[in-house]
Amino acid sequence: MAFVSSVGRLLFASVFLLSAWQEFNEFGSDGGPAAKFLRPKLDVFSSHLLTHTGVHLPKQLEIKHLVAAAIVLKGVGGLLFIFGSSFGAVLLLLHQAIATPILYDFYNYDAEKKEFNQLFLKFTQNLALFGALLFFISMKISMPKKQLRKRAPKAKTT
Repeated sequence: MAFVSSVGRLLFASVFLLSAWQEFNEFGSDGGPAAKFLRPKLDVFSSHLLTHTGVHLPKQLEIKHLVAAAIVLKGVGGLLFIFGSSFGAVLLLLHQAIATPILYDFYNYDAEKKEFNQLFLKFTQNLALFGALLFFISMKISMPKKQLRKRAPKAKTT
């Protein structure tokens, strides 16, 4: 059972690790294609956030720093997750919670448009990943810790 669990964690984390590796290789001095893709999405999300909650995102927010943070969250979180760490799962949860509503903004499109269906599908897939991470964390919490057995002292024979 431990082998199957390890392979499952490896396969699950590979989604995040391969994504982080690709973004790292394309990063460059300006954040790469991920930064160019993220800038308009973040602007729209920021305006929605301001309109609905009154919360301002900082104007001096550097996109390349956000991309670098996403790479670190996915890379470190994925590696820790492979080894069964709940902290790794929390890092991946944090990434999913921040990135999913910004990147997959299906709510900005009409339901009849092709983009709506594509973004909604990716959004729901990321929700499934989010749910799997929550399940992993809850299972780790609910499992009893292995208790070390105290060895009974050997009776001295004389």
